[in-house]
Amino acid sequence: MTSIFREFGSEFREDILSEKTIPALSAGFTSGLGLLVAEVAFGSFIFSGALTPYTSQGVGLILFGNFAACLLVALVSGYRGAIAGLPTALVIIMATIAATIAATMDAHGEALFVTTASALIICALATGVCCFLIGRFHLANLVRFIPYPVAAGFVAGIGGTVCLGAMSLMGVELGWHEAASFLEPSVLWTWLPGAAYGIVLYIAVKRWGNVLILPLSAVAAIGGYHLTLGALDISGEEARVMGLLLTGTADGNLWPVLFPADLVHVNWAAMAGQIPNMLAFMLIAFICVTMNIAGLEVAANRELEWNREFRASGFATIFAGLGGGTVATLIVPSSLRSKHLKATTRLTGMVAAFVVGIALFFGDGMLEFIPTALVGGILVFAGIGMLDEGLVRSYKRLPWVELSIILVIFIIIIFFGLIEGVGAGMLATLVFFVVRLSRVDPIKTRFTCREHHSSKARPIPDRVILLEEGWRVLVYQLRGYIFFGSAAPLTDHLKSSLEGSSRPTCLMLDFASVSGFDFSAVSVLSRFLQATNKAGVKVVLSAVPEQFRSDLELNLPAPVFADLVLEPNEDRALEYCEETIIAKWGKDSTMADNQRAALLEHVADDLERHLQRQIHFEDLMEELHKWLTPRNYTADEVLVGPDLPLQGLQLIISGRASAYDCAGARLYQFSPGDAIWLAHTQGEQATSVVADEACYTMVLTPDAQCRLEKKEERLALKLYRYLIAGHLQVKPAIGLEDPE
Repeated sequence: MTSIFREFGSEFREDILSEKTIPALSAGFTSGLGLLVAEVAFGSFIFSGALTPYTSQGVGLILFGNFAACLLVALVSGYRGAIAGLPTALVIIMATIAATIAATMDAHGEALFVTTASALIICALATGVCCFLIGRFHLANLVRFIPYPVAAGFVAGIGGTVCLGAMSLMGVELGWHEAASFLEPSVLWTWLPGAAYGIVLYIAVKRWGNVLILPLSAVAAIGGYHLTLGALDISGEEARVMGLLLTGTADGNLWPVLFPADLVHVNWAAMAGQIPNMLAFMLIAFICVTMNIAGLEVAANRELEWNREFRASGFATIFAGLGGGTVATLIVPSSLRSKHLKATTRLTGMVAAFVVGIALFFGDGMLEFIPTALVGGILVFAGIGMLDEGLVRSYKRLPWVELSIILVIFIIIIFFGLIEGVGAGMLATLVFFVVRLSRVDPIKTRFTCREHHSSKARPIPDRVILLEEGWRVLVYQLRGYIFFGSAAPLTDHLKSSLEGSSRPTCLMLDFASVSGFDFSAVSVLSRFLQATNKAGVKVVLSAVPEQFRSDLELNLPAPVFADLVLEPNEDRALEYCEETIIAKWGKDSTMADNQRAALLEHVADDLERHLQRQIHFEDLMEELHKWLTPRNYTADEVLVGPDLPLQGLQLIISGRASAYDCAGARLYQFSPGDAIWLAHTQGEQATSVVADEACYTMVLTPDAQCRLEKKEERLALKLYRYLIAGHLQVKPAIGLEDPE
């Protein structure tokens, strides 16, 4: 945080002398006026009802929190020109906490206000600490992924609740049995001006988007309201008694609100009863911080450092809470305004903070001039905006499933409460997620050893056996997360492949693309493995996660688990299955002699070509003898590797060796007559070749190759033709990556 403040110092000196100063003063002043009007409305709404005698103190609490948080976010945020304020979503839960404490204590007076204010301050401190720790330990990714339907339903529900709260603040009794009274003249004129102002204000802001509409319209509304009261010969005191104007309840300044000596009035029992609401407050605050950071990224078309923004919000909220204020987070429209007005400097946020801060020292005298209808109208304005964002825009662009989740959350929040709505939304999202995830086929591919072989080099008869009998090896490559919703359909499909006369000898399951599993998957697959064991089908598992292997060992009978074959990768598992099929073919006493004779006849041409190639290879070695250098390798010795000097072309005379990639997977097995040569090919790139058994090779060094090409051009061309023909006909396009 110290480095951030040093960064601010250098930036501030640079910006104060730049052309950004005038735009910063303009953008900061208008943003500050907008925040001031909104925060007064929010504070009046939160501290209403039983807390009405302490409205001024409540407004002071909100204003100081906004001033402190806006100032500090401007200083430490990664977005230059950031503006912070109290999110509308938190206003509802704060009002809920205040109303619940009032109902619990069933008392009025200083104890009620001190307990409520203390609860809100504790919420701010706890939220600030958590946000700061999230940023400090780089945990922002854990809270940034909120399902869009939940976020949209949450926004819509808050918007509806704010509109209803505004009507209540303006003197309307909410309830179906009171609906007819809305149009009574004595009630109509308490809410109609405010509702009309909020609707017109929203339309004007959406239509023109000018930053001065809100503050100038508020000033005009106050002036027009007082002129109307004067025309009706209603004095200010009479208007306050009638609830048409706010009433100042503080003596002098609006801050400080609380002093340490006031803590003796805290009702700790009532405070303890607010723990669920406090936890909900923190959850909603995290959602607000997340949504505002994400929204600013999209609107400003700029990547933000999430952990830094969480640290900034946390630090600012802690400071605001210690001073008796409340939570504040980034405000997207105001922060984006800094970019549009070319005021991307920290001075913009500082000016906005000072505009709010100055109001703290004017005292509550300014509150006595504010009409209740104006406060209600601003709340209606904020609520309609959230309804538009959460419901109207979602209706235009979301499928019916997601839209239905939004509507469910909206209705539950309106009729039952905020926590219930968010909880129901998360549950509905989880259910739809599980249903959709269970529809994802966990089988990536299915094949037999007829279509795909291991990289082991095999003689021609074995290759023909695999071509004829490869259908007896059934391979399934699994993928994704295997859980209770997909495990049962998977095992049902596997069981169907074991039915009938075409039952495989080996069943191979590859887990290389499996991202995870739950215990239900382990349980279901364990029962399937026991069934295959009884059916006499050999099960081979490849790339099995260690945790899955341990769970299988705990859930399978020891003989069944011991009969499983566990291989590190797909290639090794395929090799095991091939060996099983070849061995079974050789031991099958029921196979007729004519089948064996047919096999020999089928491979006769291939054997002849192979023998001719071997003869060609031996003749070539005889001609190249004086140009080659012999090499002997023991089993597991490295023939070619990144840490070994370049030896040149190696021709295998006897033994076998395997090429591996950087992950340790075998790419190909070399046998006598094959060449290990450096070539960039269209296949995978090998990084090393290791002897599978004792190997004898002949090496054509780079120097010998150059001399051969100069002195024996015909012999060199003969060697290259052999290499190319063998590379295309015998093995796949796999070569060693040239270190050059």
